[in-house]
Amino acid sequence: MAAVLAAGTAHAQATAPAKKAPGTGASLDAETLKHFQALVRMDTSDPPGNEQPTAAYLKQVLESEGIPVQIFEKQPGRPNVVARLKGNGKKKPLLIMGHQDVVNVDPKKWQHAPFGAELDGGYVYGRGTIDDKDNLTAGLMTILTLKRELVPLDRDVILLAEAGEEGNTWLGIEYVVNEHFDAIDAEYCLAEGGGVTRKGGKVQYASVETAEKVPNGIDLVAHGPSGHGSVPLQTNAIAHLAHAVAAVADWQPPVVLNETTRTFFTRLAEVADPEPAKHYRDVLSSDPKVVASADAWLRANEPRYASMLRTSVSPNIFQAGYRNNVIPSEAKATLDVRFVPGANFDAFLAEVKRVVADPAVDVVFNGWPPTSTGKPRVGGISPIDSGAFSAVETSFKKLYGTIVVPVMGTGATDMAFLREKGVKCYGIGPATDEEDGPKGYGAHSDQERILESELYRFVRFNVDVATALARSAR
Repeated sequence: MAAVLAAGTAHAQATAPAKKAPGTGASLDAETLKHFQALVRMDTSDPPGNEQPTAAYLKQVLESEGIPVQIFEKQPGRPNVVARLKGNGKKKPLLIMGHQDVVNVDPKKWQHAPFGAELDGGYVYGRGTIDDKDNLTAGLMTILTLKRELVPLDRDVILLAEAGEEGNTWLGIEYVVNEHFDAIDAEYCLAEGGGVTRKGGKVQYASVETAEKVPNGIDLVAHGPSGHGSVPLQTNAIAHLAHAVAAVADWQPPVVLNETTRTFFTRLAEVADPEPAKHYRDVLSSDPKVVASADAWLRANEPRYASMLRTSVSPNIFQAGYRNNVIPSEAKATLDVRFVPGANFDAFLAEVKRVVADPAVDVVFNGWPPTSTGKPRVGGISPIDSGAFSAVETSFKKLYGTIVVPVMGTGATDMAFLREKGVKCYGIGPATDEEDGPKGYGAHSDQERILESELYRFVRFNVDVATALARSAR
């Protein structure tokens, strides 16, 4: 029956004329809010992880519209949902991706119920409202709209609702890529990672993530003889570790630019205030002294942008000692290292050893973040001169009236695993207020919210992009 249904759907998509332009109207907004609130109200905190209610909800909604669904589950209660809207097959599919799980919460710190999806002052409040049930809802509404409007498609449109994005990728994207890639293989992918920046209620620019840094962890482990704390030792492991961490923190790996970051700073300079715009242009200079000055300004004033310039190192954990009067024989510091795409991991490790320059301190990779293969992510860079980037840029300009900048994410997304397989991935997101961060609103914060109007605009944007990329040329 499923095969017959899929075949019928494919025929209807390929032959039926398109109705009115999809993705418009109050009815779309009302249904968007209905599904969005339903999804946000499901506690899919990870840890402990429980995507089952969300997966069941999505499966019911999609199958009620005649859209076939596959469930891929590596561990009970942690399902991944794949839905496919068939096209005529002239082009490789378009994959739309959103994750079902969210980071956990401390309910005492929330002004609104974290899983209440409450409406207040034009906002929807709740965990997952911008990470990532906004993208998940937009993907759902996009595939529903294309189906209902009978848009003729030159390519399949696939929705992947992932499990385990918040720290358990072996249950989600890694599992699906490694064991069921044929179900999601695509030319292009749209997922989280970008967004639209508003300031004072006005849109400033839209960002599209076309690359991301590769996370890895390095441990500095200092060794020395134990002893009584009343007798200071020059071989004290903690003292050696402190010098090593200070040396690494003071050291700055060289600036490395790529197509994404060059375009980012070039375009951002066009809309920035005069002072930051100067530094954005200077970082592109061929004069090392000019670059160094701009780099120093960015590190002091805009560290997020400075991190896009190089492989970055941040010492985040110290572990040493167990009582006041005992000199420990070992002390460890953990460094969060984010590699620029294409970096040589082993060469960088050797450089850190050179900077530390202390035979009492071991410098080793620690295997973070864990992957199913035991090897770090590789990722890659998605091209700016692709049909997908062009469609995204056109829709951002049409629906938001703003400049579009490609960005290299300093964090990590599940797109890295798809880029390794040759899928061209682009991170997008709704408009959020620059002022929200200092107020404590944001992804992984103790408060999270999205403007209701911006949720609706983001859904229309997704529908517009998918239609442009997948609609049949005839």
